[in-house]
Amino acid sequence: MIDKNAARVRRAAQTRRKIRQLASVRLAVHRTNTHIYAQVFGADGKVLASASTAEKEVRTSVARGGNKAAAAVVGKRIAEKAKRLGVESIAFDRSGYRYHGRVKALADAAREAGLKF
Repeated sequence: MIDKNAARVRRAAQTRRKIRQLASVRLAVHRTNTHIYAQVFGADGKVLASASTAEKEVRTSVARGGNKAAAAVVGKRIAEKAKRLGVESIAFDRSGYRYHGRVKALADAAREAGLKF
């Protein structure tokens, strides 16, 4: 029997294989009960930009890091950082999580801030 986390990691690996094959820049999301994290990886696998609810600037503006409002703030921040680096188009890597709730809120905020998925 495969447990819940192992199934998520398996789905994430499948997505990452496809993104690596396309050789595109990817926006990866990781979530915990208390925080949400986003990183932009280059085609070579190096981290170009990151944003999370654990950052001091975000913690002062958002009361709790584990909700959709906080995820939207992180989505907007990561999009702004990526655009500053000249990244316009990315592949969205939801790390095996359902495209729902906080993950969807982060993606929608990044799109509104100008990133193309």
